[in-house]
Amino acid sequence: MDLTAFIGPTVLGFGTGLALIVAIGSQNAFVLRQGIRGEHVAAVVLVCSVSDALLIAAGIAGVGALLQSSPVIVDVVRFAGAAFLVGYGVMAARRAIRPGALTASGRQPAVGLGAALSTVLALTWLNPHVYLDTVLLLGSVANQQAQDLRWWFGGGAITASIAWFSALGFGARALRPFFARPSSWRILDGLVAAVMLTLGVRLAVGA
Repeated sequence: MDLTAFIGPTVLGFGTGLALIVAIGSQNAFVLRQGIRGEHVAAVVLVCSVSDALLIAAGIAGVGALLQSSPVIVDVVRFAGAAFLVGYGVMAARRAIRPGALTASGRQPAVGLGAALSTVLALTWLNPHVYLDTVLLLGSVANQQAQDLRWWFGGGAITASIAWFSALGFGARALRPFFARPSSWRILDGLVAAVMLTLGVRLAVGA
């Protein structure tokens, strides 16, 4: 088996997954807060990573089954995914022009394990964007790969999720100054915009 054939889809999955996860939002802010305070970090990171893995797998399997049952939907999903990617890229570009910052106050009261887990579960599973980003979008891009390569794409995306949440949670104290600088987010959002726009155009033309 030629493992080099799997490198491209895996790297693409990693880059796409990372580009979707890296954004200023309530889930990332909560993980950062827990990391800074050193409260239930491993449990919170585990919930975020496992949740993403389940959503990514559901997206790849679900979209794949949908496309197999109705080939006409292939083009619909492809163009819808391309439009979403381009739109996401434009929003990232706008954020790069007017950057914000990801901060987490260390003066909030401590929370127990149950409260921390219920909060992060709600922030993850009750967020409608997660189903567009993780399930539909990643599922669509994954199923543009060859049949035996889509799960390598998924593996790359899951690895990106684990890496991001681990870095955010366990490296929070060291990373806090970085996330608090708008210039850092300008660079990150600029890279996200480039990746998303490129993927959107490629998906639209079927490349």
